[in-house]
Amino acid sequence: MKKHAIALALMLATLSTVSQAAETIPLQKMDQALHDRLPDAVKSAGKMTSVNNGSFPPYEIVEGPTSMTGASADLTEALAQLLGVKIEHATVSGLPGLLAGIKSGRYQLAIGPVGDYPDRQQKNDFIDFVQEFVVFAVQKGNPAKINGLDDTCGKRIAVMAGGSAEQVIRKQSIACTTAGKAAVTVQSFTDQPSSILAVRSKRSDAFFSSQAPLVYFVQQADGQLELTGTGQKNGFGDIFQGTVVPKDSPLGDVVLDAYKVLFTNGTYAAIMKKWQLDGNIISAPGRNLAQGAVK
Repeated sequence: MKKHAIALALMLATLSTVSQAAETIPLQKMDQALHDRLPDAVKSAGKMTSVNNGSFPPYEIVEGPTSMTGASADLTEALAQLLGVKIEHATVSGLPGLLAGIKSGRYQLAIGPVGDYPDRQQKNDFIDFVQEFVVFAVQKGNPAKINGLDDTCGKRIAVMAGGSAEQVIRKQSIACTTAGKAAVTVQSFTDQPSSILAVRSKRSDAFFSSQAPLVYFVQQADGQLELTGTGQKNGFGDIFQGTVVPKDSPLGDVVLDAYKVLFTNGTYAAIMKKWQLDGNIISAPGRNLAQGAVK
């Protein structure tokens, strides 16, 4: 475990910071009405804890047990200023641990963004603030010739453990064997950097994941990687991602209204532009926007 953590830290250290436009992120004035609507326990403590499950660039770039940078870190700081409380960061291993931590009350929220799907909405609420697409990161030249989901039979596909992409690729593996083709070798990893490292070291043929972080990793790979499967559904419908809060928690309404302020005053757009996420912007935040199940 220690060796893995050291290796992961070294890899993250080699990733240069993504080039950013010189965007000024406006400071927020505390909104007293929003602050007063926070749960009493949060107001009493003067802080909340947002949990993440490791680096998810360019949204979450974890630098230590309680610190991170990225678009979500900037959004977190803006939300904290607006709500008048401190929002601290905590990292757990894997998405299941993140969701379990929120359900148990150990953490108040996960800024994310985390994929919003109807099955997850049964136990959580999502305050969605971006739209996403799922594609493949492959070795330069695409030697395994993976251009979409149908090309994954018999291939080694890295995915995030417990994520929606893992569900889709496992369904695809069944479809492969049903058609008399070789099954997909599904390789589950707990974080994005480990998955990318597997492709770069040729232990995986492709990493099947969200487009925004894959664009980031491809940019940092010195020409070793490229994207494929872009512009296709790849087993998904419209994908929304957002901040996770406990099901039916009053905190959800506060967070949603706080995001509405950041959308209206230009802070959201400035942060997204800074981190080159213009293609993931949505016109307005919303609760549980995902309506269709994964296909």
